Amino acid sequence: MFKKTIKNVDVAGKKCLVRCDFNVPMSGGEITDDTRIVAALPTIKYLIEHGAKVILCSHLGRPKGEFNLKYSLKPVAARLSTLLNTNVVFATDVIGEDATNKVGALKDGQVLLLENLRFHKEEEANDQEFCRSLSKFCDIYVNDAFGTAHRAHASTAGIVTYGFAPVAVAGFLIAKELESLDKVLDNPRRPLVAILGGAKVSDKIGVINNLLDKADTILIGGGMAYTFLRAKGIQIGKSLCEEDKLPLAKELIAKADERRVKLLLPIDAVVTQSFPDPIDADVPSKQVMINEIDNDSMALDIGDETVKLFKKEIESAGTVVWNGPMGVFENPNFAKGTREIAWALAGSNCISVVGGGDSAAAVQQMEVGDKITHISTGGGASLEYLEGKVLPGIACLNNN
Repeated sequence: MFKKTIKNVDVAGKKCLVRCDFNVPMSGGEITDDTRIVAALPTIKYLIEHGAKVILCSHLGRPKGEFNLKYSLKPVAARLSTLLNTNVVFATDVIGEDATNKVGALKDGQVLLLENLRFHKEEEANDQEFCRSLSKFCDIYVNDAFGTAHRAHASTAGIVTYGFAPVAVAGFLIAKELESLDKVLDNPRRPLVAILGGAKVSDKIGVINNLLDKADTILIGGGMAYTFLRAKGIQIGKSLCEEDKLPLAKELIAKADERRVKLLLPIDAVVTQSFPDPIDADVPSKQVMINEIDNDSMALDIGDETVKLFKKEIESAGTVVWNGPMGVFENPNFAKGTREIAWALAGSNCISVVGGGDSAAAVQQMEVGDKITHISTGGGASLEYLEGKVLPGIACLNNN
């Protein structure tokens, strides 16, 4: 671990400002999935047990810099109180009188949650004075929000980069993310197999380029596969294709060949003639070989033969990193490919790392999350880290 964590500093009696990711799904003011809250518990419990004054902060939704009760973090404070079996004090503002008074009254081992950071437009603007105001709650800054680590916002980086929080360390969640992703990028158990899906090649250009120097095999599914197939001269009917990315797809195929990286594309597909609307609508579908997609059809999932091909690579892999579903998995007619890949990963002996976003959601939907080595909590952040980009929320932390 190349960054300091909360274990590397003495937190007793210190005000620890912890940037968490409590951007949880809500319905009617009720939390519908507390996964992100549960993920933050190890760090919070450690700080409580070691006598810190724990001040938690997060964003929720997109309130656009204005107070909006719909996006209040009050329900998160209630859920935390239940999960921690202790009273989590809630401040009705972020840097105002209520927050100031309640932070001042905190005793060692107590926990406070500030109101939604994004009720202030200065948060996303990385405003220096806002950072200065936040820093009065901070002897030690702790970042445990990997999902926002790629954003240079006030609470994710600015409070440190402006010099207001000289002691800046990672929480356990970020430490786990970095250790898991670094194993893939720097010292993987080989063969290293990358599975990339999702809709667009443009979303994954950086990842493919970076992994071409590291992976032994790259498996490409999802909508992005059809741009690659089209680049190889295969007719793909009405399947998704980024015409402006065809030259790039040809270049990436050539690079893989030069570097002796096995780049595998679908050999069959599940097709339909109209995209389901709504997304889970029952539409007629059939399996065809890739060279049999007619002009009126679109491919929305990989077929059985591709599943076999991809599973063979997974079975012999030492490490697998997966980012992006194999098809429109929200629809039962086009979920099989993603489901089979998830099950194959769960049943393998490899080190398995699943990127955030849709692929993480798919793994949980298939109920195999407990059999995956690591599921990232950061969609955009994990993608950018796999690209080799510097994440502001990580770069600002003290080096170990």
